[in-house]
Amino acid sequence: MPEPDPKRQILSLLARVGKGLAHSSRLELLEALAQGERSVDALARACGIPMANTSHHLLVLKECGLLASRREGLQVFYRLADDEVPALVATLRRVAERQLAEVERIVRENFRSRDALQPVRREELLKLARGGEAVVIDVRPADEYAAGHIAGAINVPVESLPRWLRQLPKGREVVAYCRGPYCMLAFDAVDKLRRKGYRARRLEDGFPEWQASRLPVDRAR
Repeated sequence: MPEPDPKRQILSLLARVGKGLAHSSRLELLEALAQGERSVDALARACGIPMANTSHHLLVLKECGLLASRREGLQVFYRLADDEVPALVATLRRVAERQLAEVERIVRENFRSRDALQPVRREELLKLARGGEAVVIDVRPADEYAAGHIAGAINVPVESLPRWLRQLPKGREVVAYCRGPYCMLAFDAVDKLRRKGYRARRLEDGFPEWQASRLPVDRAR
Protein backbone atom coordinates (compact mmCIF):
# COMPACT_ATOMS: atom_id res chain seq x y z
CA MET A 1 0.00 0.00 0.00
CA PRO A 2 1.53 3.38 -0.99
CA GLU A 3 2.60 5.80 1.71
CA PRO A 4 0.27 8.81 2.21
CA ASP A 5 1.38 11.84 0.21
CA PRO A 6 2.74 14.32 2.84
CA LYS A 7 1.80 17.28 0.68
CA ARG A 8 -1.81 16.15 0.48
CA GLN A 9 -1.84 15.49 4.21
CA ILE A 10 -0.68 19.03 4.93
CA LEU A 11 -3.15 20.55 2.47
CA SER A 12 -5.94 18.59 4.13
CA LEU A 13 -4.96 20.03 7.51
CA LEU A 14 -4.73 23.55 6.06
CA ALA A 15 -8.26 23.04 4.71
CA ARG A 16 -9.35 22.27 8.28
CA VAL A 17 -8.12 25.69 9.36
CA GLY A 18 -9.98 27.26 6.44
CA LYS A 19 -13.13 25.40 7.42
CA GLY A 20 -12.75 26.75 10.96
CA LEU A 21 -12.84 30.30 9.58
CA ALA A 22 -15.87 29.61 7.40
CA HIS A 23 -18.55 31.13 9.62
CA SER A 24 -19.32 34.78 10.37
CA SER A 25 -19.84 34.08 14.10
CA ARG A 26 -16.43 32.44 14.36
CA LEU A 27 -14.77 35.42 12.68
CA GLU A 28 -16.57 37.69 15.17
CA LEU A 29 -15.36 35.55 18.07
CA LEU A 30 -11.79 35.76 16.76
CA GLU A 31 -12.06 39.55 16.66
CA ALA A 32 -13.32 39.58 20.26
CA LEU A 33 -10.49 37.29 21.39
CA ALA A 34 -7.93 39.44 19.59
CA GLN A 35 -8.70 42.01 22.33
CA GLY A 36 -7.67 39.51 25.04
CA GLU A 37 -8.62 36.30 26.83
CA ARG A 38 -12.31 35.89 27.76
CA SER A 39 -14.69 33.38 29.28
CA VAL A 40 -17.36 31.66 27.21
CA ASP A 41 -20.19 33.64 28.79
CA ALA A 42 -18.31 36.94 28.31
CA LEU A 43 -17.79 36.11 24.63
CA ALA A 44 -21.46 35.21 24.21
CA ARG A 45 -22.48 38.58 25.66
CA ALA A 46 -19.90 40.57 23.69
CA CYS A 47 -20.89 39.02 20.37
CA GLY A 48 -24.62 38.59 21.02
CA ILE A 49 -24.45 34.86 20.26
CA PRO A 50 -26.40 32.26 22.31
CA MET A 51 -24.24 30.39 24.82
CA ALA A 52 -24.71 26.98 23.19
CA ASN A 53 -23.73 28.34 19.77
CA THR A 54 -20.76 30.20 21.27
CA SER A 55 -19.45 27.03 22.91
CA HIS A 56 -19.82 25.10 19.66
CA HIS A 57 -18.00 27.71 17.57
CA LEU A 58 -15.19 27.99 20.13
CA LEU A 59 -14.67 24.22 20.07
CA VAL A 60 -14.47 24.27 16.25
CA LEU A 61 -11.86 27.03 16.41
CA LYS A 62 -9.89 25.17 19.05
CA GLU A 63 -9.95 21.89 17.11
CA CYS A 64 -8.48 23.58 14.04
CA GLY A 65 -5.66 25.11 16.11
CA LEU A 66 -6.75 28.74 16.21
CA LEU A 67 -7.68 28.88 19.91
CA ALA A 68 -6.37 27.57 23.23
CA SER A 69 -8.32 27.31 26.48
CA ARG A 70 -7.96 26.92 30.22
CA ARG A 71 -10.39 26.09 32.98
CA GLU A 72 -10.81 28.14 36.15
CA GLY A 73 -13.38 26.56 38.45
CA LEU A 74 -16.55 26.12 36.42
CA GLN A 75 -15.55 28.66 33.79
CA VAL A 76 -13.61 28.02 30.59
CA PHE A 77 -11.47 30.84 29.23
CA TYR A 78 -10.37 31.06 25.59
CA ARG A 79 -7.49 32.92 23.95
CA LEU A 80 -5.88 33.04 20.52
CA ALA A 81 -3.47 30.12 20.10
CA ASP A 82 -1.08 32.07 17.89
CA ASP A 83 -0.13 35.73 17.51
CA GLU A 84 -0.48 35.35 13.73
CA VAL A 85 -4.25 34.69 13.88
CA PRO A 86 -5.20 38.41 13.53
CA ALA A 87 -2.85 38.68 10.54
CA LEU A 88 -4.55 35.64 8.97
CA VAL A 89 -7.98 37.26 9.35
CA ALA A 90 -6.62 40.61 8.11
CA THR A 91 -5.30 38.95 4.94
CA LEU A 92 -8.71 37.37 4.36
CA ARG A 93 -10.31 40.80 4.80
CA ARG A 94 -7.95 42.56 2.38
CA VAL A 95 -8.40 39.95 -0.35
CA ALA A 96 -12.19 40.10 0.05
CA GLU A 97 -12.18 43.92 -0.16
CA ARG A 98 -10.17 43.79 -3.39
CA GLN A 99 -11.86 40.86 -5.10
CA LEU A 100 -15.50 40.82 -3.94
CA ALA A 101 -17.48 43.76 -5.28
CA GLU A 102 -20.12 43.40 -2.56
CA VAL A 103 -17.53 43.70 0.22
CA GLU A 104 -16.01 46.77 -1.46
CA ARG A 105 -19.47 48.35 -1.75
CA ILE A 106 -20.33 47.77 1.92
CA VAL A 107 -16.98 49.19 3.05
CA ARG A 108 -17.34 52.22 0.78
CA GLU A 109 -20.95 53.01 1.77
CA ASN A 110 -20.71 52.29 5.49
CA PHE A 111 -17.12 53.10 6.45
CA ARG A 112 -15.25 55.27 3.95
CA SER A 113 -18.29 57.51 3.40
CA ARG A 114 -18.36 58.34 7.12
CA ASP A 115 -14.88 59.80 7.21
CA ALA A 116 -13.33 61.77 4.36
CA LEU A 117 -10.03 62.30 6.21
CA GLN A 118 -7.19 59.84 5.69
CA PRO A 119 -6.95 57.59 8.76
CA VAL A 120 -3.68 57.46 10.70
CA ARG A 121 -1.36 54.62 9.76
CA ARG A 122 0.29 52.66 12.55
CA GLU A 123 3.82 53.92 11.90
CA GLU A 124 2.56 57.51 11.69
CA LEU A 125 0.75 57.16 15.02
CA LEU A 126 3.89 55.83 16.67
CA LYS A 127 5.80 58.95 15.55
CA LEU A 128 3.01 61.34 16.55
CA ALA A 129 2.65 59.79 20.01
CA ARG A 130 6.41 59.66 20.68
CA GLY A 131 6.76 63.29 19.59
CA GLY A 132 3.92 64.42 21.84
CA GLU A 133 1.95 65.62 18.83
CA ALA A 134 -1.10 63.44 19.45
CA VAL A 135 -3.23 62.10 22.27
CA VAL A 136 -4.22 58.48 21.70
CA ILE A 137 -7.56 57.31 23.06
CA ASP A 138 -8.77 53.72 23.28
CA VAL A 139 -12.56 53.80 22.95
CA ARG A 140 -13.13 50.12 23.73
CA PRO A 141 -14.74 48.94 26.99
CA ALA A 142 -12.55 49.04 30.11
CA ASP A 143 -12.02 45.26 30.31
CA GLU A 144 -10.62 45.13 26.77
CA TYR A 145 -8.34 48.07 27.51
CA ALA A 146 -7.09 46.34 30.66
CA ALA A 147 -6.28 43.16 28.72
CA GLY A 148 -4.00 45.13 26.38
CA HIS A 149 -3.78 48.53 24.72
CA ILE A 150 -1.49 50.76 22.69
CA ALA A 151 1.27 51.99 25.01
CA GLY A 152 0.37 55.42 26.38
CA ALA A 153 -3.25 55.32 25.24
CA ILE A 154 -5.99 56.64 27.54
CA ASN A 155 -9.13 54.57 27.96
CA VAL A 156 -12.10 56.72 26.95
CA PRO A 157 -15.07 54.45 26.15
CA VAL A 158 -17.40 56.18 23.69
CA GLU A 159 -20.18 56.55 26.27
CA SER A 160 -17.71 58.31 28.62
CA LEU A 161 -16.42 60.75 26.00
CA PRO A 162 -18.54 63.76 27.10
CA ARG A 163 -16.98 63.57 30.59
CA TRP A 164 -13.46 63.57 29.11
CA LEU A 165 -13.79 66.53 26.77
CA ARG A 166 -12.31 69.10 29.17
CA GLN A 167 -9.29 66.87 29.77
CA LEU A 168 -8.41 66.40 26.09
CA PRO A 169 -6.17 69.22 24.80
CA LYS A 170 -7.46 71.02 21.72
CA GLY A 171 -3.92 72.00 20.78
CA ARG A 172 -3.03 68.44 19.85
CA GLU A 173 -4.59 65.96 17.48
CA VAL A 174 -6.68 63.20 19.07
CA VAL A 175 -6.37 59.74 17.51
CA ALA A 176 -9.03 57.17 18.40
CA TYR A 177 -8.86 53.43 17.90
CA CYS A 178 -11.02 50.43 18.75
CA ARG A 179 -11.29 46.72 17.90
CA GLY A 180 -10.45 46.73 14.21
CA PRO A 181 -11.23 48.22 10.80
CA TYR A 182 -14.93 47.27 10.88
CA CYS A 183 -15.52 48.46 14.45
CA MET A 184 -17.71 51.59 14.55
CA LEU A 185 -16.61 52.84 17.98
CA ALA A 186 -13.67 54.88 16.65
CA PHE A 187 -15.85 56.38 13.90
CA ASP A 188 -18.39 57.48 16.52
CA ALA A 189 -15.71 58.96 18.79
CA VAL A 190 -14.05 60.91 15.98
CA ASP A 191 -17.40 62.28 14.82
CA LYS A 192 -18.26 63.49 18.34
CA LEU A 193 -14.83 65.05 18.84
CA ARG A 194 -14.93 66.95 15.56
CA ARG A 195 -18.38 68.32 16.42
CA LYS A 196 -16.80 69.78 19.59
CA GLY A 197 -13.98 71.44 17.69
CA TYR A 198 -11.19 68.88 18.19
CA ARG A 199 -8.75 67.80 15.49
CA ALA A 200 -9.49 64.09 15.47
CA ARG A 201 -8.74 61.12 13.29
CA ARG A 202 -9.00 57.39 13.71
CA LEU A 203 -6.34 54.70 13.48
CA GLU A 204 -6.48 52.84 10.15
CA ASP A 205 -7.38 49.54 11.83
CA GLY A 206 -7.36 48.61 15.54
CA PHE A 207 -5.59 47.14 18.54
CA PRO A 208 -5.21 43.56 17.18
CA GLU A 209 -3.37 44.80 14.09
CA TRP A 210 -1.19 47.09 16.21
CA GLN A 211 -0.24 44.20 18.49
CA ALA A 212 0.34 41.85 15.55
CA SER A 213 2.84 44.39 14.17
CA ARG A 214 4.87 44.06 17.41
CA LEU A 215 4.34 47.74 18.23
CA PRO A 216 4.45 48.91 21.89
CA VAL A 217 1.64 47.52 24.05
CA ASP A 218 0.75 47.98 27.73
CA ARG A 219 -1.46 45.85 29.96
CA ALA A 220 -3.30 46.81 33.12
CA ARG A 221 -3.64 43.26 34.41
